[in-house]
Amino acid sequence: MSKILVTGASGDLGRKTVLHLLERRPASELVGLARDPSKAADLTAKGVEIRQGDYLEPSSLSQAFKGVERLMLTSTHAFTDRKTAQANVIDAAVNAGVRHLVSMSIIRKPGSTYTMPEITDEDKFTEQKLAKSGLDYTVAYHPPFIDYLGFSVGMKAQETGVNIPVPGYGKFAPASRYDLAAAHAAILTGKGHEGKSYQLYGDPAVSFRDVAAIISKLSGEPVAYNHISDEAFIELVKAAGVPDFVSEFAIRWIKGMDAGEWAPLGSDLQKLLGRKPTSTEETMRTTYFQPVAAQNRRVGGNV
Repeated sequence: MSKILVTGASGDLGRKTVLHLLERRPASELVGLARDPSKAADLTAKGVEIRQGDYLEPSSLSQAFKGVERLMLTSTHAFTDRKTAQANVIDAAVNAGVRHLVSMSIIRKPGSTYTMPEITDEDKFTEQKLAKSGLDYTVAYHPPFIDYLGFSVGMKAQETGVNIPVPGYGKFAPASRYDLAAAHAAILTGKGHEGKSYQLYGDPAVSFRDVAAIISKLSGEPVAYNHISDEAFIELVKAAGVPDFVSEFAIRWIKGMDAGEWAPLGSDLQKLLGRKPTSTEETMRTTYFQPVAAQNRRVGGNV
């Protein structure tokens, strides 16, 4: 029986993709790849086979991909050897006889010269590798994640205000990882996606000032928006224990978002989902505020 395999199944986006696949296919047809299968025990409990494999150990991938027809390549993190890791996955997929590979990249605005260090060059390399591989493939282009907006604006913005190094008026169209994973599952189980690419913009578009207004609405407290310097932002994030290189990486994202690099240019996400994408407000209601409530419950606080 042919299988669908999702790499990075112990991570957030990979796990969510497997969970969406379970709504479309029986567990017996699904496989997850994890460096440490014990970290995907929740999927094993649902009947999903978890195979051990490491992007940087090609022999483990060749073994794990046996009998797989369709494969989701979940991108590795920035600040790792992404080119080698993802090339290894593609080579192993070819050698194992995988028919269709779905990859992900960050959306690149047509004609733009904007680049993200650790991201843009590696994405282009992976796409070029796929084009030469002989595999049928699909590229799912991602916008920024709504789920990460809390890091950009600060997880206590209702108390401190939104303090970031841009004017905050530019619109961008982020999507939730939940919806992006659902789109992955639709591609992996659908027909006619080979040779296509999808721009998975969220909807509606927002600005960082809109995000401040959303936090204000959800918290019931007025939230100020403060345009600060790069240096002040780095100091704020450093106080939370974040290294400077991560802060500088975040600034690059924030400035691209405010400059319109991820302003919406289509509705592929809505088409794949068969519904409107989850809004920034709805996603932040759970990803921004509920983690605080959950922590309060664990320490005995009132919610």
